[in-house]
Formats: sequence, C-alpha cells, structure tokens
Amino acid sequence: MEKVRLATTSLAGCFGCHMSILDIDDRILKLVELVEFDKSPVDDIKHFTKRCHVGIIEGGCCNEENVHVLKQFRENCDFLIALGECAIMGGLPAMRNGIPLQECMDEAYRKGVTVHNPGGGLPNDPELPLILDRVYPCHEVVKIDLSLPGCPPPADAIWAALVALLEGKPVQVPYGVLKYD
Repeated sequence: MEKVRLATTSLAGCFGCHMSILDIDDRILKLVELVEFDKSPVDDIKHFTKRCHVGIIEGGCCNEENVHVLKQFRENCDFLIALGECAIMGGLPAMRNGIPLQECMDEAYRKGVTVHNPGGGLPNDPELPLILDRVYPCHEVVKIDLSLPGCPPPADAIWAALVALLEGKPVQVPYGVLKYD
C-alpha cells in the first residue's frame, strides 16, 4: 500500500508549529511508518516530487513569495491544514496590519532607534520578495480544509488530527488537548 504523502512549509511565522510537529516525540517514528514526507523542512526537500495527500502550512502571507508558496501547496495537496495562529489569523506578524506599510519600513530601516542608515535607503535587492500591504491569513489566499489553532498548537492536537486524517475519520481534536494560554 502506498504511503500518504505529506508536505509542510513555513511562511511568515516563527517555525514554532514545525517544532510542535517534532514534539510528537517517539510518535514521529509511527508517523514515518504512515507517511512519506515530500516538500518539507523536515526532510529538506525543496520542491514537490509528487502530488501530496496532505499539506501543512504554518505562517501567514506577508510577501509575494509566501503567496506563491501557498498557492503551490493548494495546487499540489489534496487536503490543506492551516497550523497555528499565524496561518489562521496572521498571528504576531499581522500586528503591523493597522500601521501603514511605509511607516513600518521607515521604523525598520530609516528612523528606528537602533537603525544606522545614513543614506536612508530601503532594501531593494531583486532577490527580496515584494512585501504585501498587510499580512494575510492563509484562508484569504486559498481554500483551507482544516485549521488547528494554537501558538503553537500542542503536539497532541497535531497528532490527533493527523491520525484521524490517516484513518479516514473526521478530525475531532478534544478541547482539553487545545491550549489557549
């Protein structure tokens, strides 16, 4: 029987949700028996090698590269999971949403207390992705099939959701497994 293919990525976030995936501890050995990781920082595969059954996204979209990667995941994954508050609502990166982008750029690169930039220039290397006007949660860019809340979601919640998906059952994460503190 072919293993379920699983892909993961981190967009505008802190990588804490991927750390929660690793926090399933010895269950990760069981997970490796059930799934084959495709494009993921877990196995360092940079591009999709085949269509994936499940894609896990952490982080929201703050630049054009994030949007591109998220759309690639939607095109290449049958089932897409938004993992954590940044993917679901924009999280901490979205704190800039109430501030005009120019003001954010000025604070970060021109006028900030710790900034030394006598020329007053902004980063403009062609390798840098264009920053968006705001941080967008994943569901505002593509269809998301499941959202797992938390910052980060606890390993037990991730495990419960993955096991249900792999067994073809409805995902029902017990309330006691989720933490909001």
